[in-house]
Order: sequence, then C-alpha cells, then structure tokens
Amino acid sequence: MFALVLAVSNLIWKFIIQGDESMSIQSKITCWGADVSAPFNFAAVHIAQLVKSVLNALGWQISIDASNTIRHVNGHGTQIIWACTGIKQAYIFICIMFFSQGEWKRKMVYILFGLICVYCFNLFRISFIMVCVEHHKDWFSILHEYIFKYLFYAFIFLMWMVWEENVGGVREKKYE
Repeated sequence: MFALVLAVSNLIWKFIIQGDESMSIQSKITCWGADVSAPFNFAAVHIAQLVKSVLNALGWQISIDASNTIRHVNGHGTQIIWACTGIKQAYIFICIMFFSQGEWKRKMVYILFGLICVYCFNLFRISFIMVCVEHHKDWFSILHEYIFKYLFYAFIFLMWMVWEENVGGVREKKYE
C-alpha cells in the first residue's frame, strides 16, 4: 500500500505542480495552472534563514546572499529554491496517511506530528549538506540527488511503519 500511494502521489505532484527550477528565488510555480509561487518562495527563504540560524548557532559562519544561496566564508554554497522546501514530501506523507487504516481523530494528530517531523528532517537534510559542501563542494550532487532523496522517503516509510505497527493499529488490535 505504501509503495502504491507513494508512486501515485508522486506522479500526481509531477502533473499538477509545475515550476521553474532554474535556480531563481522568485520562481513561478503553478498548481493546475494557478499561480502558487508565493508560499513556495516564502518557504524557500524561510528554510534558508533557519538553516543559517542553526548552523551559525553550531559554530559555522554562514551567510545568505540575495539569490537565497547559503554560503560559507570560503565561498562554497548552495542555493535554496522552492523544490528544497519539503512541501512535496509533506504532501506525500499526508497522502500516505490518508490511505492508511486507523481512527481519523488519531490519524489527524499523527499527521500533524508527522508534518513536524518532515519539517525537521528537511532542516537536518539541508544543514547536513551545507556542512559537507564547505570543504567538499563536489559532494553536493550525490548527497542531494541520491543519498538524502532516498533517506527522506525512507524516513517517511519509517513514520508510516510506526503508525501501522504502534499507533494506528492499536485500537483495532484490542478488538481482535
């Protein structure tokens, strides 16, 4: 069930959400043709500011330039665009939970908890990548496109498994 909902929700996203990933902070993003750029662009700036704050608090000297690129003092950096926001992963998590079994009241609480976890994982993901690119800028592609992309989906799978095994099915198991 997880794999089917993941695949279908990802496919739906690709058809209804269209956006320019040309590394612009003011990208135009549409949903069924309607302009939904503002929340995505706001989220990109927000996550960049948050990563900067977290890494500065941990001792890294990070700055953000006008293109929403997070930079180390040595000049290495990464631009945070709308696709880096974790909104797609949050949408996929909601879809997976929507089709999971369980009491709706508990499910809604778990979805809220899960969205906070997705947000925190995305913050960790971008922060970790930023720390690595300080001295290894050539690691960006493998970390971003392969390792963390699949770790993000593994994390969502883990949250779904926790729901299925420990939270969502608890009430049903009592009556068996």
